[in-house]
Amino acid sequence: MFRKMRRFKQQITDEECRKILAEEGRGVLSLFGEDGYPYGIPMNYFYDEGENKIYFHCAKEGHKFDALKANGKVSFCVLDKGTYSEGDWACTLHSVIVFGEIHLVSDEKKAFEKLCSLGIKYYPTREDGIETAKTNASRTQILELDIHHITGKRVHEK
Repeated sequence: MFRKMRRFKQQITDEECRKILAEEGRGVLSLFGEDGYPYGIPMNYFYDEGENKIYFHCAKEGHKFDALKANGKVSFCVLDKGTYSEGDWACTLHSVIVFGEIHLVSDEKKAFEKLCSLGIKYYPTREDGIETAKTNASRTQILELDIHHITGKRVHEK
């Protein structure tokens, strides 16, 4: 169903992919947009390693919300910060692409728990993250990405 990577020598392991998902902060979520145009949006996210799922938040209305209701199949791309080797001017990057399907989280308790996890990831203190989740919970929709396939590669830019 999913293609094998053409440049297989650059492929990184599933463990490396999951480490990048756990450590990085942003990626681009690509959806089926209107009139056949793809729709890619930079997103904050939380990767739940235990569940092997990715969580996002969005408003309860708008372009993204409508696109996901029409077709929940998505891809999500994350790049790490990259590294420089001594003497190199170019950066070695690792990219991860996740393919899967997004579902709206309708269970209020679970939605709030995941919103807190997102807040804790992005705010300076745990208390700030939880307080932000409490403030925004009523107007926020939590999205759950079920991972169907994951792949990643190492790219040395020269």
